[in-house]
Amino acid sequence: MFSSPFPEENDNAHAGSITLTDDKGRSLECYVEHSLEVDEQEYVLLLPVDSPVEIFSWEGDGEEEEAVLVEDDSIIEQIFATAQAVLSEQNLILKNTAYALTVAGDLPPVEESELFTLEIEDEEADLDPEQLQLLASFYDEDQEYAIYTPLDPLLFFARIAKTGEPELLSPEEFRKVQPLLEEHLFNEVE
Repeated sequence: MFSSPFPEENDNAHAGSITLTDDKGRSLECYVEHSLEVDEQEYVLLLPVDSPVEIFSWEGDGEEEEAVLVEDDSIIEQIFATAQAVLSEQNLILKNTAYALTVAGDLPPVEESELFTLEIEDEEADLDPEQLQLLASFYDEDQEYAIYTPLDPLLFFARIAKTGEPELLSPEEFRKVQPLLEEHLFNEVE
């Protein structure tokens, strides 16, 4: 999962789709936003068809309260049915897809009062804060949870293997090829 330094618009928008599959057999249908070849290797910039969501638990009290991203699969499994139920009230369908939870359906309009800014701490990269929109909140076993969707698109970058299957680039691989890819994408836009 990467924030995109690439332009959002291009002539190849939604030129096709690819299904990513994780090591647990879950799939994620993505639009091919851009495809390019660098040194005889095909790369694709992918945008999930459904909207990504993140679930946070609220930890602490009062001013010490902080949002903690729920990443533990066993906790997600435990709260999934409740999260699904509260989202269904907005005609959204929660899916446990590869690499990210997603929702199918029309997201509500963005309201300033429902925005949450997440400061991302990463010693290796200088990352901008991420803006998230609150979709729903709920309690499970006296723990408060909130479901947010990022305002910026969630993009995946993959190489097409000789088998024709997409392979996600690791963050390290992405950092190595990012300058070359940016140069190719920006040259194509001009």
